Amino acid sequence: MSALPLATSSRGRRWRTAVYAVVVALWVGSLWTVGYLVAPVLFSYLHADRSLAGNLAGAVFSVETKLGLACAALVLALRFARSGGRALREWQTVVVLAMAAITLVGYLAVTPLLVDLKAGALAAEGVEVMRSTLASRFAFWHGVSSVLYLIQSLLGAALVASLRSEP
Repeated sequence: MSALPLATSSRGRRWRTAVYAVVVALWVGSLWTVGYLVAPVLFSYLHADRSLAGNLAGAVFSVETKLGLACAALVLALRFARSGGRALREWQTVVVLAMAAITLVGYLAVTPLLVDLKAGALAAEGVEVMRSTLASRFAFWHGVSSVLYLIQSLLGAALVASLRSEP
């Protein structure tokens, strides 16, 4: 696969590099902001209603997930425009693919499980999940989600650190 014509001109390379940097910054910045600023602030301010805080955090994480997947698609398109098939051998492309995969695992597997546990606790016991017999399962899967998010955040840091020379 050959690079796009725009990618071969000096102006095209500068444009692609600038767009790439902005999209990576938007993606990783939103990841860090939501996970390490917005969610903790919600739980801090709404400490009396952890269920509401969790629901609001879940809504924000859902938006961040969609933004992240859109950014991943654009970053991959820019990397392939620059390098063609060689992009698959570049560590930054592997990082982007890993981050996107983690996002999808969270969105398609872990998040629905957490939602089901919350709904199950409410339906079966009439209480929020952390006051139910499902609390330990919820805590385990929430922990899995947190570890995946941390890994994704660290991969994002590596991607941001590589911006000086990319794409």
